[in-house]
Amino acid sequence: MRPVLFFSLAAALAATTTATAQENNDDKFVVSGSIQSDVIIPQEDTEIGAKKYNEWALTNTYADIAARSNHLDAGLRFEFTKHPLPGYADTDKSFKGWGVPNFYIKTHFDKFDLTLGTFYEQFGSGFILRTYEERSLGIDNSLLGGKLVLRPAKGVQIKALSGKQRHYWKWNDAWVTGGDLELSLDQWFRGFQENNTYLTLGASWVNKYESADEDNVMVPGASYKLKFPSTVNAFDVRANLQTGDFSFLAEYAWKTQDPSFENKYVYRTGRVGMISASYSRKGFSVLAQAKRSDNMGFRSARSVTGLSSNINNLPAFTMEQTYTLAALYPYATRSDGEWAFQGEIGYKFKGRYAPSFKLNYSHVFDIDKNFSKGPHYDGYGYGSNGYGSAFWKIGKSFYRDFNIQYEQKYSRDFKLNFMYMNQYYNNDVLTAIEREDGAHVGDVLNHIFIADAKWKISRKMTLRGEAQYMKSSDGKDYQIFKWNSNGAQGDWISGLLELSVLPNWMFTVSDLYNAGETKHHYYMGSVTFNYGAHRLQVGYGRTRAGFNCTGGVCRYVPASKGVTLSYNYNF
Repeated sequence: MRPVLFFSLAAALAATTTATAQENNDDKFVVSGSIQSDVIIPQEDTEIGAKKYNEWALTNTYADIAARSNHLDAGLRFEFTKHPLPGYADTDKSFKGWGVPNFYIKTHFDKFDLTLGTFYEQFGSGFILRTYEERSLGIDNSLLGGKLVLRPAKGVQIKALSGKQRHYWKWNDAWVTGGDLELSLDQWFRGFQENNTYLTLGASWVNKYESADEDNVMVPGASYKLKFPSTVNAFDVRANLQTGDFSFLAEYAWKTQDPSFENKYVYRTGRVGMISASYSRKGFSVLAQAKRSDNMGFRSARSVTGLSSNINNLPAFTMEQTYTLAALYPYATRSDGEWAFQGEIGYKFKGRYAPSFKLNYSHVFDIDKNFSKGPHYDGYGYGSNGYGSAFWKIGKSFYRDFNIQYEQKYSRDFKLNFMYMNQYYNNDVLTAIEREDGAHVGDVLNHIFIADAKWKISRKMTLRGEAQYMKSSDGKDYQIFKWNSNGAQGDWISGLLELSVLPNWMFTVSDLYNAGETKHHYYMGSVTFNYGAHRLQVGYGRTRAGFNCTGGVCRYVPASKGVTLSYNYNF
């Protein structure tokens, strides 16, 4: 659908809705929107590896507008990423562009919703379908087509959808079609609700239809090409039980043969299973999770790599870190296969200023693989099933972290948080970066100590400070671990001071210092001004090269230096 046609249709529908609203005061017509613009005026800095750009400024800018009424919604988003922020177009130039890639019209009633245009959707935990937007990573894998949601009876919801998936400034040729059924049994039986019990059963199906004549791949060492399946089907079943303070989720998904560049063109089927149980009551909580996945990469274009064109998403089973040093070595979920375990216990003592504790443990392993014989690429056999894997057999360790958090409010105006993190990171597998002499980097073991204090100086003024230290294990195997030709790892120190002055101002200064090899300082200072729905931040400093991660998905961001501006407005 062209934007001009969409504008015309949206205007006509808005006019109709407005006329109806004049006759019925209950049917209100509301317009809302937002603007987000992040800008850097880059400077070259050879010391940290910040390169020189031809453009004087780089920006990722988005503007959304939506019109809503009781039964009709319409919206669109304008994006300008022709000169994107560092790291967003380094591996895929297709990210660059500008225009209106997202637009929709939606009707919603008691029994059904209908959406035409671009939309997002998730079935269950996202094992076979999750389309979403995450601007910090440059991800937008929306579908362009139609979606119908039916609620034919109490406790029954049916979804059906079909469309082509966004790949930056175009849509992939493959059609993605699917359906989802959810039954809320607690709405059928009064006894469930009387006993504070809720049970939901779900089943999903997703089909990808991609021409089998495209992207033919010659088998190395042979005189024939691979024959791709034009249709790939994926299925998901799940059950979610909540009773009192206890909740339990079990989910299993599987996928038919789907050879792609991501899985090295093997014809092995994919599967993933997850179990999650939790218990929570006032002052105490416990969580235990386990997940096994095997060859569950699922894209709408078999030759695409990177962060685009993912139909599904495998949730991370590691703690989402917000502190700088704790997030220095993040783990990204591996679609080729993993065993992941996570457990967490939280407890808060009784009393007005009593402390609280939280312990979290995560461990991710490879699945054991017995590789097939024949033409190989990194051990995987082209055109074969790739490998065998016993379900319960665990392979080498990818990642492990153990976190202890302590939080206590000492008075009405002062609060202190402490955190210790013990982290193991398998560099050979997770980054595949080599030393200058050609040897592998080896494993990394980190001890991270963090203190975070918050002091309310007055009714309008609050000061917050962070002090962080990372001690990496001794040994030259990784003390010269390289992100790029000009940066190195080792021990790190980080500090931050943040002063809030209500209702408008915030002043922040920070420094990240490499005490291991480079002795580089990554300093940053910023001023933030809030006024009503407006937020403007201006800063200057250095940003180290590394990975930016959200939900187990990571983007590599190169080192940068310069003036930064960030503007947000909601109306």
